[in-house]
Amino acid sequence: MSRAMASLTIKAIFCMQLLPLLIGAFSVIRINRSWDMEEGLLRRQTGHQREFDYFKLSLLWPGTACRNTTKCCSSNACCRSNSPSIFTIHGLWADYNDGTWPACCSGPQFDREQISTLRRPMKKYWPSFSCEATSTCHHEKGSFWAHEWEKHGTCSYPVVHDEYEYFLMTLNVYFKYNVTGVLFEAGYVPSNSEKYPLGGIISAIQNAFHATPELICSGDAVEELRICFYKDLQPRDCASGSIIKSGRVSSGSCPQYVSLPVNGSGGNKQVAGFGLKLCFAVHLLLIFAFI
Repeated sequence: MSRAMASLTIKAIFCMQLLPLLIGAFSVIRINRSWDMEEGLLRRQTGHQREFDYFKLSLLWPGTACRNTTKCCSSNACCRSNSPSIFTIHGLWADYNDGTWPACCSGPQFDREQISTLRRPMKKYWPSFSCEATSTCHHEKGSFWAHEWEKHGTCSYPVVHDEYEYFLMTLNVYFKYNVTGVLFEAGYVPSNSEKYPLGGIISAIQNAFHATPELICSGDAVEELRICFYKDLQPRDCASGSIIKSGRVSSGSCPQYVSLPVNGSGGNKQVAGFGLKLCFAVHLLLIFAFI
């Protein structure tokens, strides 16, 4: 994939997808104030969890997330024929400057119907890469989206007031700060053979957003890339993010040279291929059993 082709492709994708989101934001007036005045007073009076300091947008790289896929199902984006080849959303997290974070704050349980108008872009840009249900804050098993809302979204008060606002705001921030586009423009494209300097990836993000990101790796493969924001959603350095000092770069668990593996080279195709072979073998056995 050439740099020019990658740039044009990613810009076309995001421009096409951003338009319906903006139209939906202005045409669908759904200010669902799930937290009433009493809950707001309780939050302020008890001091159960103090107000957060900043947001952290965590993005997943599908090529790394799907490497260990062993099970396919309808909810696992690794198994789709058009599985993602761009950074997708993990979550928008409320964090503290001291490196800790609030979790499972007061607020309503996840209600799928509240985000019915957002499901289409969310399935594409905020997918799950697993078949397993996740734990929620109410000691139940639920969807990936339920987990993110109940654990992180409920702690985003007073910036976020309800579930719909949380997911819409996250999608809009994701599109506005197009990490995949920035990296593709700089020549950092999916590859199973290329290794890229970690400092170069960090610099590309810094130059585009004037903020230092945080990267998490699995081996030498980028697993997550995180961008941090003030409460007004302007970029800022991550409190515990990448550090460039004396010519050396450090970012979480990442080595000096990292990869962006191509999605589909591992888990999903292997699982799909194995499933077809198994199905074929069973049919053969049945045929011979009745001959």
